[in-house]
Amino acid sequence: MSRAEAVPRTSPLWTLGLFRSELLTTFRRWRTLALLGVLAAVPVLVGIAVRIETGDGSPAGGGGGGPAFISQITNNGLFLVFTALAATLPFFLPMAIGVVAGDALAGEANAGTLRYLLVAPAGRTRLLLTKYATVMAFCLVATLVVAVSALLVGTLLFPLGDLTTISGTRIGFGEGLARALLIALVVAVSLIGVAALGLFVSTLTNSGIAAMATTVGLLITVQILDQIPQLHALHPYLFSHYWLSFADLMREPVYWDDLTKNLGLQALYAAVFGSAAWARFTSKDITA
Repeated sequence: MSRAEAVPRTSPLWTLGLFRSELLTTFRRWRTLALLGVLAAVPVLVGIAVRIETGDGSPAGGGGGGPAFISQITNNGLFLVFTALAATLPFFLPMAIGVVAGDALAGEANAGTLRYLLVAPAGRTRLLLTKYATVMAFCLVATLVVAVSALLVGTLLFPLGDLTTISGTRIGFGEGLARALLIALVVAVSLIGVAALGLFVSTLTNSGIAAMATTVGLLITVQILDQIPQLHALHPYLFSHYWLSFADLMREPVYWDDLTKNLGLQALYAAVFGSAAWARFTSKDITA
């Protein structure tokens, strides 16, 4: 199928129908459900581990290790939300996004259904945008799964109440819950760069497994580069560098500098790799 191929006009309702179909297809896959199950299990394991560790009255994370906020969980179960997001963001969440994004187009080509989607009529740009919107929806759902699981476990295992911010001020439980939701949304937005990168990789191959493995491999590589002190000049340009800046939402007042850098960097990655994915996808020959 050539780039110059005429594409019939489609109505907005048809586009919404395509998006709905993509959502149902993605979230009905056993692989997707397994990824969400693993993400939901992480807060459970962290909560139980903290509960067992503090059973004799010793503080959580007494050795100085562990994710941020872990020492506050025994005082307020809401801190398990922040801890679970900090624990899953460096690897588990982006890995899940990389798997879904990497398989978005390459999986269709491997299954032999991509050509039929384009004849539907979807159009290459419309289909690419729908795929990316579906991956971003998965970013939001995956992040909320972690947050909700952590909130439920924190409620069951630990007391709830007013929170002490990083700045040492006290805020009410309602405001703390609102900040937890805002943090979850920021974490979800922090993954749009990985989603665009995975979608671009997905346009380069007809093998879903190869696309998923490549995306996860790039993610691991970037994480390693971000930990090498000699590459400090490169760190601010790596999409993972400001991921944990969501902790600044627990300051009073909120410290916006690193947060805005993170959101701007994710928008840049989304624009660059989204454009690269569009250029590749709209010019390649579709034979499967």
